[in-house]
Amino acid sequence: MIESLNENYWTQRYESNQAGWDIGHVSTPIKEYIDQLKNKDIKILIPGAGNAYEAEYLWKQGFKNVWVIDLSKAPLDNLKTRIPDFPTAQLIQGDFFEHQAQYDLIIEQTFFCALNPAMRKDYVTTMHERLADNGKLVGLLFNIPLNATHPPFGGNEEEYRALFSPYFNIEIMEEACNSITPRCGNELFVKMIKA
Repeated sequence: MIESLNENYWTQRYESNQAGWDIGHVSTPIKEYIDQLKNKDIKILIPGAGNAYEAEYLWKQGFKNVWVIDLSKAPLDNLKTRIPDFPTAQLIQGDFFEHQAQYDLIIEQTFFCALNPAMRKDYVTTMHERLADNGKLVGLLFNIPLNATHPPFGGNEEEYRALFSPYFNIEIMEEACNSITPRCGNELFVKMIKA
């Protein structure tokens, strides 16, 4: 049985330093994607962002329209400590599935794998709703079976294509060529455009 993955669960993981998914910096595939973005005015969301190293990197590269949402306040406070001038209004403690704004780009980094797999269809439809016309969902998905009772939950390309293709044009879904060493061969880089 999957335990309740609520605010208390995640806050306890951060406070007890049990955030094994946290690599301490922006992941290489996402960094390299960000590095080729030209328009720094696009509105970007990072859901289930945790310590949000991707948001920190974006901010330092001049992207100021970056929004972060997480169930737990602890990682949002961590980001604010690292970047004191990051607007508090753009740090949202809350449930992504209840969030209402739209974005040009949503970055996926260990949010999908942290959700109960029963929520995957809701994830896809909510992502579709949160993206503006021609909006992009970009990031990393695990391409391995992982845990059945607790996060991170894994999956595979065939499953993901079936899940996302009714709502997105899948431009890229392939093994990431530049994953960090511990995840090498186990991640898919994805770039999907709202259909």
